[in-house]
Amino acid sequence: MTPLVSIIMGSTSDYSVMEKAALFLDQQEIPFEINALSAHRTPMEVSEFARNAEGRGIKVIIAAAGMAAALPGAIAAETTLPVIGVPVKSSFEGMDSVLSMLQMPPAVPVSVMAVNGSLNAAIMAMEILALTNEEINKRMHAYKQSLKEKIVKANEEFSKIEFKYKTN
Repeated sequence: MTPLVSIIMGSTSDYSVMEKAALFLDQQEIPFEINALSAHRTPMEVSEFARNAEGRGIKVIIAAAGMAAALPGAIAAETTLPVIGVPVKSSFEGMDSVLSMLQMPPAVPVSVMAVNGSLNAAIMAMEILALTNEEINKRMHAYKQSLKEKIVKANEEFSKIEFKYKTN
């Protein structure tokens, strides 16, 4: 099975954040890989990964990093694949990571999620894949429909709750 999404972490300690992305992709039956690479400690390996990802069949890269958070940008600099950055809360409430990902120079974009927002990164990856893969597109529509159904069900439950001044 060839991975379509690559989850890359700047440190193995980021796995607790990125596990949500892995679980979502697994539930949606989207092949993925997980690796740790550091823009600062293994720069040559990051460069090699980025340059070879497309040739290996990767379609989307999710890159998580904390503090200086150079990893998503270093990858984006050497690939034409979409790179989704996940800032990891490790210092300054994660704002240092957010800003380093947001402030990419022109022509080297990184899509940036919320701090520790790996689930949204996986959903975004699925949406990107759904553009060209009919099976994934169907699963994306089903997933979105399930979100709607959760809210409808929640409102049904709320309607059963009684308060003296509740009007619905």
